Amino acid sequence: MPLFKGPRMFALKHTLAAMTWGLLALAGTAHAVENGPVPTLADLKKDGPYAVTSQKVAGSGFGSGTIYSPNTAGKYALVAVCPGFVSAESSITDISRRLATHGFVVITIGTKTLLDFPSSRATQLLAALKTATTTTTGPVVGKIDTARQVVSGWSMGGGGTLEAAGITPGLKAAVAYAPWHSTTTKIKTSTVPSIIFGATGDVVAPVASHSQKFYDVLPTSTKKQLAVLQGSNHFFPNSAIEPVSYSNISWVKRFADGDTRYSQFLSVADPAWSKVQSNGPF
Repeated sequence: MPLFKGPRMFALKHTLAAMTWGLLALAGTAHAVENGPVPTLADLKKDGPYAVTSQKVAGSGFGSGTIYSPNTAGKYALVAVCPGFVSAESSITDISRRLATHGFVVITIGTKTLLDFPSSRATQLLAALKTATTTTTGPVVGKIDTARQVVSGWSMGGGGTLEAAGITPGLKAAVAYAPWHSTTTKIKTSTVPSIIFGATGDVVAPVASHSQKFYDVLPTSTKKQLAVLQGSNHFFPNSAIEPVSYSNISWVKRFADGDTRYSQFLSVADPAWSKVQSNGPF
C-alpha cells in the first residue's frame, strides 16, 4: 500500500522534481571552465588561441550547416548561429568562426528557405544544436559539453534566437545581433542570459522598435545587456566587427563557461558604443 496518494503524492513528486532541478543547477555552476590563457582586450579583438577545423553537416530540421571545432582535445560549449531573412549561412561565418577560435564548438546554419520567419528559425536553431551533439563523424566528435549550449543569430535569426531562449530555459546564453521579431510573446518570459546588439543606423530593425523593445520585455531577474553601435547599419554582423565580436566572446565565456575573467570586457567604455544598458555587473 503506498505511503502517499492523491494530493500528497502530487506534492511529493513536485518537491522531488524541484530538488532535482536545483541539484542540476548547482552542478552546472559548481566551477568555471577556463579555456585559454588569461584574456586581454587585445587578444579578444583577433582570432583566439585555438586552431579550428570545419566540417559540413546535412540539415536535419534546418537547411544545412557547418561545424567549427577546436583542434585541441577537450570539452567545449556549443553555439548555434542563424542568419537573417533572405541571407545565406555565409553572412554570419566571420563572427562565428572568430568565436570558435576562442574555445567553442560553433555550428552555423543555412535555413530551410531564405524566407523563413523568426519562429521557424528558433526551431531550426534548436535542431542544429541536436544535430551537432549527435554527429558521430569528423573532428567535432567528443568535443561538445552537452550541458553548455547557446543560441545566436542575426536579424530574423536574432529574433529566433530570443524566442528559442524563451522556450528553452536550459540554454546557457543567447546572443542576438540586430534582432527582428513581430512579437515578444515567447521572449518576455526568458530566463536565459541574453545580450542584444543594435545599431543606430539600422532601418531594417530599428533599435527603438526591436532591440530596445526586446531588452525591455526580458524579466529584470534575467541577466541581460543591450549594446548599440554608433553609426552602423543592419548588416554589421556580416564581419567580426568590434566591439561586437569581443563582447560576443565575453558573453558566451561568462555564461556558457562561467568564466568570470571575461566579466570586465562586458563593461568596457568603448567609444564605438552609442549606448550600453544592462542589469549587471556580471
